[in-house]
Amino acid sequence: MNARSKIILVDDIVANLEQGRNMLKTFHAVYPAQSAAKLFEILENVIPDLILLDVNMPEMDGYETIRRLKADERYAGIPVIFLTAQNDVDSELEGLGLGAADYISKPFSAPLLLKRIENHLLIARQKQDLLKKQAELQEYANNLQAMVQEKTEEVLELQNVVLAAVADLVEFRDKSTGRHIMRTQLYLKALVEELMQDAAYEKELSALDMNFFLQSAQLHDVGKIAISDLILNKPGKLTPEEFEIMKTHVSAGVDALERILDHTKRHAFLNNALVIIGTHHEKWDGSGYPLGLKGHNIPLAGQLMAVVDVYDALISNRAYKKAFTPDDACRIIENSAGTHFNPVLIDVFRKVKDKFARIAQENTG
Repeated sequence: MNARSKIILVDDIVANLEQGRNMLKTFHAVYPAQSAAKLFEILENVIPDLILLDVNMPEMDGYETIRRLKADERYAGIPVIFLTAQNDVDSELEGLGLGAADYISKPFSAPLLLKRIENHLLIARQKQDLLKKQAELQEYANNLQAMVQEKTEEVLELQNVVLAAVADLVEFRDKSTGRHIMRTQLYLKALVEELMQDAAYEKELSALDMNFFLQSAQLHDVGKIAISDLILNKPGKLTPEEFEIMKTHVSAGVDALERILDHTKRHAFLNNALVIIGTHHEKWDGSGYPLGLKGHNIPLAGQLMAVVDVYDALISNRAYKKAFTPDDACRIIENSAGTHFNPVLIDVFRKVKDKFARIAQENTG
């Protein structure tokens, strides 16, 4: 038991105060209070370790007093032991129900009172120690969470830098597609944000982590690294044989990513990239490549990428064609609803086509 714990003893009878003080003063600093009003007056200057509270007092009895104590956050945690001549079960239940730590009937012996006080002070100290440990653990957890968040952001930043470098490498080799990767990523963001307003694809969109999804879109043409410069930068239309070779950039990209997946755990970013790379040249009517997927068998990520990829190809100069105007590009895409593209996505595209035109104008090069 800690020496000189502070105890406020509340009783309206002076003789009881004197008797209680004599019992306790050897081990505790005792503050006598002849009324509830005096108790609250003392509490303005002294926060005790425990309160011994008489039940039957004039003006404000013990029950009303403990209600006020528990209602004040400054005093709510102080253990209160009721001292009373009442020894009926209902009175004891009422006191305990109001938050009393114990209920001791008068008359009581000094050894018993001291032992009960010792036990409750020990419980109070253990509770304070536990709360302190909980606070320390919470602070540690908060700091750990902040550290994890910081490291996660660092990894994401590094990942995005590497992605951008790979994307730049692809664009550097394919000299006809200046800033294509940046623009398609911005188109994709606009299209997805508009699609989120439509409940038709709520389930599919909820399964996509937008940060990883949008970043992984940068890799949609990564397989072009495997295509010969003679074909990739041919100054004219490709022959059927050359076009078949060009189409292999999809399988080359998928194979490259599969090799990465063989040496690492599955990750939302890699999964998104694999789907986008492998399916962005599929067509709604099944005439696309490399798998000839049809309709809803084409993953939503691939359907979305197909729209933005074709739009940017149409408005861009190529060795085999001049750039279409944004209006003409939109007309071609809209006329391809149900053949090349999912009609639902084209309805969404119509709502953001002006935004696409602004993105293209602001990111030329």
